[in-house]
Amino acid sequence: MPLVRIDLRKGKDLTYRQEIGRVVYEAMVAVGVPANARFQVVSEHDADNFLFDPGYLGIDRSDDLVIIQITWNEGRTVDQKKALYKAIADGLGKAPGIRPEDVFINLVEVRKENWSIGKGEAQYAS
Repeated sequence: MPLVRIDLRKGKDLTYRQEIGRVVYEAMVAVGVPANARFQVVSEHDADNFLFDPGYLGIDRSDDLVIIQITWNEGRTVDQKKALYKAIADGLGKAPGIRPEDVFINLVEVRKENWSIGKGEAQYAS
């Protein structure tokens, strides 16, 4: 069960934003996230409220930076995470055409009992 937050600068059209969501979702399914477990929030920000270092770690970032934060259940391997990062960066390069340097991904892993998907129940708690 993932929750995805996608942050970017204002000014991109609906199709651009939808493509980001699609690519992230498909990459997650490819590493074992259940189909239909799609919960995403896309937030646009003015330049004054979207701050980043354009050269951190020697990576040349532009104003097209997209920050993707995925909260999901713990337990995936490092290889699965690397495959996810690559699939997202490669996919976003194809559509909507985001440079890999402008793809920032953060994973937050939580225990399964930390979710309530609805009805006030802990669906994944054992």
